[in-house]
Amino acid sequence: MNRQKRFDKIVSDIKKVKVQGARNIAIAALMAYHILPNKSSKKILLDSRPTEPMMERVLNMAEKHPYEEILRHFPYAQEKINRFVFRLIKNDKIIFTHCHSTNVSKALIYAHKKGKRFEVYTTETRPLYQGRKTAKEIRKAGIKVTMFVDSSLGIALSRKQGFKKVSRVLLGADALLRKGIVNKVGSELVARIAMEEKIPFYIVADSWKFTKKKVPIEQRNLKEIWDKAPRNIKIRNPAFEFVPKKYITGIITELGFMKYDKFVKSMK
Repeated sequence: MNRQKRFDKIVSDIKKVKVQGARNIAIAALMAYHILPNKSSKKILLDSRPTEPMMERVLNMAEKHPYEEILRHFPYAQEKINRFVFRLIKNDKIIFTHCHSTNVSKALIYAHKKGKRFEVYTTETRPLYQGRKTAKEIRKAGIKVTMFVDSSLGIALSRKQGFKKVSRVLLGADALLRKGIVNKVGSELVARIAMEEKIPFYIVADSWKFTKKKVPIEQRNLKEIWDKAPRNIKIRNPAFEFVPKKYITGIITELGFMKYDKFVKSMK
């Protein structure tokens, strides 16, 4: 496969969400840019997923820094995040998560390997079912996991119908903003229910996802929801949504565990 075809394949995989998670998208974009390092390539990659400030940061750095140097950040940041999440998890408790986050999944697996005993509740995350990826990863690591349909969030988080009480909510983020975060649609509902149920709500993410820019909310292909739907039925498919900082108990990055306002100040 020649360089252009390899580049086009990565861009296509990013657009079609075959590459999932902000970190994985950023690494894939970096690989593509390394294949064809020019301004046109950068623009094509940024246009492929506009809701990914981490990808933009990595591509900006790629113009001045070596490829291998940038890549070293990701395992370094994950190792730091793992250790902070480990301290947060209590034995014999329930952790709730939504969608798929590499930072969250790897931190949970690390905690399990280091001897923490806990169970995970997760959502299926329609329409692309990223929650199944989360469930497969953590179950393969030996962690007990229960999956809920998205519309049963209230049941999963409020101990209805005999389910155990959730002790912590750990969500990833695609973008970290000054007034809150952007993550998979459904995250704001999780945050509101967690506040009502007095469940601590934490964001687990790499600090490179922070941006001062306005992040657009991606509207994805309607066929993901209903292929060949009748013409007179309107369909909306927002992929992400904004979660205000008022819901966030704390944020865990490679810089440590902080209140959200303190994290924003540290980014300045």
